[in-house]
Amino acid sequence: MVDHLANTEINSQRIAAVENCFGASGQPLAVPGRVLLGEGILTKECRKKPKPRIFFLFNDILVYGSIVINKRKYNSQHIIPLEDVTLETLPDTLQMKNRWMIKTSKKSFVVSAASLTERKEWISHLEECIRHLLTKTGRQPSTEHAAPWIPDKATDICMRCTQTKFSTLTRRHHCRKCGFVVCADCSRQRFLMPRLSPKPLRVCNLCYRQLLAEKKEEAEADRRQLEPIRSAIPGYEPSSGDDSDKSDDDKADQWPADTAFYTSEVSWSSFHS
Repeated sequence: MVDHLANTEINSQRIAAVENCFGASGQPLAVPGRVLLGEGILTKECRKKPKPRIFFLFNDILVYGSIVINKRKYNSQHIIPLEDVTLETLPDTLQMKNRWMIKTSKKSFVVSAASLTERKEWISHLEECIRHLLTKTGRQPSTEHAAPWIPDKATDICMRCTQTKFSTLTRRHHCRKCGFVVCADCSRQRFLMPRLSPKPLRVCNLCYRQLLAEKKEEAEADRRQLEPIRSAIPGYEPSSGDDSDKSDDDKADQWPADTAFYTSEVSWSSFHS
């Protein structure tokens, strides 16, 4: 399909139409070798509630945005390199059918299609594009993914302390490491996670301690790796002294895996040939 559509006038027109719908708020999408393979409306699980979003599948990127006027105007453009994408099919719930998760190193989220056939088409086309790109670049599939955020409506209490009740005055927050809905007291720490953001991000207390432990282990591994080199330097004497940290065991309540977080929306899809 890519070879058939590449460098054709119809493909150029389709890409130009997408750019025009996003207007000045969107990035240019026309690059040599890029082909628009399909488009459609999927229901995306957002923080507040599920919302319809327009998705455009190219042979190297996935683009989505908010719908202002269908087929005429979109905004809030997001561009995801397909090399970074991993897909996970999710089971149906009473309120949400035909779900799957789009996982990347920077953001992971759940979408749903209007029918099982539509979901199969989306996943099939996505997997084919990803497989082709990885073969072309020689890269391995991504193994590190950002945690999807649990929707606000999923819980009325903090998912860490299980004590604080959310209200108009008591805000919900999300841990950027685990995606749990937590209170302010359980998420006062910030931690630098370069693959997610150049700035330190809010994390819950449990994830903060885990991240600190991981950082300490990495530093210790680096020290052991450099020790033979340092010991070979004449006159080099490493400092002595042991530091020990004690931490209490953390108890994290498991969130029920079968909780129905999602509701269905009407959507459509079409793939070009």
